[in-house]
Amino acid sequence: MSVNTASPSRAELVADTALALLAERGMRGLTHRAVDEAAGLPQGSTSNLARTRQALLELAVRRLAEREARVLAQHEMPDPRAGGLDSLVDGLALATHRALTRNRELTLARYELALEATRRPELRTYFDATGARFREQLSALVTAMGSTDPERHVLSLVAWTDGLMFSCVAGSYHARVPGLDEVRAGLRELLGGMLGAGKRVV
Repeated sequence: MSVNTASPSRAELVADTALALLAERGMRGLTHRAVDEAAGLPQGSTSNLARTRQALLELAVRRLAEREARVLAQHEMPDPRAGGLDSLVDGLALATHRALTRNRELTLARYELALEATRRPELRTYFDATGARFREQLSALVTAMGSTDPERHVLSLVAWTDGLMFSCVAGSYHARVPGLDEVRAGLRELLGGMLGAGKRVV
């Protein structure tokens, strides 16, 4: 990754500001100068940290992955071995609902970066690598729940949650965010069909 070494606080500030600009202004509004201004940094600070636009985008993707991983902290994820299907549904519903509400800005920024990655092969590789870690964790969870086809089930689950988030953040349902109970009900139907409504890990 072509980003210069700098103090974590400065790198996080630049990356967080870049994500906020992506959510507020879109890809065209993300420039080194705009980040400096929005972050209250001296002119040239962002360029010193990330010399090129590609480097700035990579910095934003890395920070996005770090922050999204904290949307549902690992210690908050229920152990499916203890609670079975309901436990898995509760954890995923909480993460999805947070992405729709208090982390809506991050979700918008992710869609901006995902679209840009379709035009930049070098960013596509980087973006996909960060997403692979989440899919691996999800695969381990559904495997523990007895999935007979984890790869296909993870694809369906990611497609369902991404579709819900896009519809409610940027699509035709943007004016109506579903409540936590509604998200939980949808995931229960989906995962129950995949894994069996009565299954529990023993």
